[in-house]
Amino acid sequence: MTTPTLPPLSHDRVEAIEAAVFGRIADERDRRRRRRRGVWTGVAAAAAVVVVAAIVGPSLGVTQGTGASSTAIEAGSAPESGSRDQSAGGSVADTAPVAPGPDAGTSGSAGASSTEQGSAASGTATAGRDIVTTGSSTVEVDDVAAAIAAISATATGVGGYVESSQVGGGQVLVPVDGAASTTPTTDSGWITVRVPADTLTQVMDGLGSVGDVTATSVTRSDVTEQSVDLRARVAAGEASVARLTELLAQAASVSDLVTAESALADRQAQLDSDRQVLQSIESQVALSSLSVQLNARTATVTADPAGFGDGLVAGWNGLVATLNGLVIGLGFLLPWIVVAGAAWAIVWGVRRVIRRRRAAREG
Repeated sequence: MTTPTLPPLSHDRVEAIEAAVFGRIADERDRRRRRRRGVWTGVAAAAAVVVVAAIVGPSLGVTQGTGASSTAIEAGSAPESGSRDQSAGGSVADTAPVAPGPDAGTSGSAGASSTEQGSAASGTATAGRDIVTTGSSTVEVDDVAAAIAAISATATGVGGYVESSQVGGGQVLVPVDGAASTTPTTDSGWITVRVPADTLTQVMDGLGSVGDVTATSVTRSDVTEQSVDLRARVAAGEASVARLTELLAQAASVSDLVTAESALADRQAQLDSDRQVLQSIESQVALSSLSVQLNARTATVTADPAGFGDGLVAGWNGLVATLNGLVIGLGFLLPWIVVAGAAWAIVWGVRRVIRRRRAAREG
């Protein structure tokens, strides 16, 4: 039996075969490297997703909790006393209630004493002058409605009246059978009273019997020049109206009559306006305005030293919160992961098609 002999190969053919074999080996190595690289890339991406979820999840939970708390607080807030309009007629002497000043942290007795001293000092220095006095206080009470009733009775007893008042007015969210329901709040309120100027100190001192006075302030505005000017203008206007009335009675022609009536109407309108402004200023001088912000007392929190059990509960709660944040973070990142995966799949498919065509051309 004879062994078949292969035809001899040329040197170029041998080099071409070697190049093809080494090329396939190199392609196989590249594929293995790409597979390993893809595995490590996937592991790194998964680790990055877990880390980002652990960071983003708690932040999202805290943001949602803060938003709910701020909504409840805003819904339950009561109107400030400084936002109420005074019914004084709109003169330049109108003064709104002032907010509590730097003495907001003083006690009720200290606030009342400072008010009394200021009133005594100003009583000798402002004799014979027109002074508009406005008071403002903040009081902590047990029952807001009862406190408003007590302040109203005090103001009425000294010859004043209640200008405006409100109990609560805010809304808070209360869970009822798994659903959120709103209920009015009664933990705050305000009242504005008008009392005779000489009794303002007495009424403010009496706030200590209603509750704890945490802040108080008194503002005085000197309107003597304005009132003197208005009285002079009213006197001049009355004299001018009287003269025009005489001229109207002595008018000899229709034109004189029309001219006198027009001038008399203008002077009478100006006189009525000056009288109203003067009456408003005199009312503010005679009756002082007192605005009282009422807040319900908050329960005192007692300290409870933490022990091993409390630490264990806190640790468990922290673990649950972390897992919850991780789940929230994964849910937040899932749409991004899907979009990124789809884009990577498209790129990988295009590269694979290009690689196959290139290999087919070389073969």
